[in-house]
Amino acid sequence: MALSLSARPLDPAALDTPLLVLPLAPGAALPPALGPLDAAVGGALGRVLERRDFRGGRDEVLHLAGVPRGPGRILLVGLGRATDRPDDAPARLRRAAALAGRRARELGAGTLTWFGGVASAADVERVGIGLGLGAWEYTDLKTPPAAEERRAPLTAATIHIEDAAAGARGVAAATAIGAGYDLARRLGMMPGNLCTPDLLVETAQDIGRRLGPRVTVLRRREMEGLGMGSFLAVAQGTPQDPALIQLEYRGGPADAKPIALVGKGLCFDSGGISIKPAGGMEFMKFDMCGAAGVLGAIEAVARLALPVNVVGAVGATTNMPSGTAVKPGDVVRAASGKSIEVINTDAEGRLVLADVLDYVRRHEPTAIVDAATLTGACVVALGHAATGVFGNDEALVGEVLAAGSRAGERGWPMPVWSDYQEAIKSDVADIKNTGGRSAGAITAAKFLQEFVGDTPWVHLDIAGTAYSETDLVAIPKGPTGVPVGMFVEFVRGRVR
Repeated sequence: MALSLSARPLDPAALDTPLLVLPLAPGAALPPALGPLDAAVGGALGRVLERRDFRGGRDEVLHLAGVPRGPGRILLVGLGRATDRPDDAPARLRRAAALAGRRARELGAGTLTWFGGVASAADVERVGIGLGLGAWEYTDLKTPPAAEERRAPLTAATIHIEDAAAGARGVAAATAIGAGYDLARRLGMMPGNLCTPDLLVETAQDIGRRLGPRVTVLRRREMEGLGMGSFLAVAQGTPQDPALIQLEYRGGPADAKPIALVGKGLCFDSGGISIKPAGGMEFMKFDMCGAAGVLGAIEAVARLALPVNVVGAVGATTNMPSGTAVKPGDVVRAASGKSIEVINTDAEGRLVLADVLDYVRRHEPTAIVDAATLTGACVVALGHAATGVFGNDEALVGEVLAAGSRAGERGWPMPVWSDYQEAIKSDVADIKNTGGRSAGAITAAKFLQEFVGDTPWVHLDIAGTAYSETDLVAIPKGPTGVPVGMFVEFVRGRVR
């Protein structure tokens, strides 16, 4: 259920809300505007700050219940310390809001009011997105609990801001981007038997019907006609019909070159003949999070009605072992004409992306940004705190990194020096699909670079950031929605 947002000036002394959220930084005093409210709750707010029962640290919360009048409950949420990095501010505010949204959902508050820490439309946007991330849950396949045990979902939030016009702008942006996150996370959370290439096609077509992007779908037969042997090598082991899905959003001048967003859509990745270990294989339903990010970003961009042209492209299939599956040592030919020796069938995402990247080049895009849960090596290098960012254009890499910082989705630049090219040279083909364990995330990016030509390009390895196998405090384990925010901020940055 989408979170309904509003923003307007509020009188804290007259608030009547099931849950009032007060964000505070370390060492912050109670805002003077909250004096009447503090009096109404018997001075409880002032006392917890004076006694340092609440210190405003990151992820710190303090819950006050049973207040005599005014808000039903009060939730103090810590913003954490500001650092010397100016790009920390968006992440701090959004994270605190996500934690508040999650707690509100767990409490069954139904609605909440956010008071404090907001001074601009951008602040409202960050809080609104964060609240939505925290409030989101996937219950489609669960039996509802007994009526007496049910808690109300968080359905609405009001954000305090003195400037009502700025508040309206922030709400509109947060609602649009929040819808993109919701779509991406729902697709990611669905099991592989439900989130199939057919479902991704239907999702794209639904976006087209509702919001206007033109949708083109290539199936196995059309891809065979285009010589997409790299993509089809991955799909040859599954009876499910693969799909190359393209969405064209035209918000800019008709003759303006588009931005291209590309996503890996492996709806389930068993590893193929190079089969993965059984333990944890269920998480491979998340191997389509790059595709989900593209679909979520197009949803958000179209809702924002940005004056720019954007092409989104998704390569969707499953990677399964069978009598017809591609084998280690096989050589396949991509649509670009390059021959590829398949060393490891579990390095399949780059085989799919090779033909999708080549396909979007026909639009002559000003930039290509792809996202993929591509390598475990990137998780080893960066953990779960940052997306690996690779590219052939230093200015574009910087642009994408800045977009990620604004969105609260941090990235870290990785090299794609020519030194790494040697690792993917093949004895029997033009290149091979893996360069071994050393620098695995980099050699995977070098492989992709073979298919973008001289187009400015950035590759996002989101293997460590698109989903989590453990609880993340602000949001539960599962899909995070990355890279929806980074994609959207990159596109918005091009039209600011």
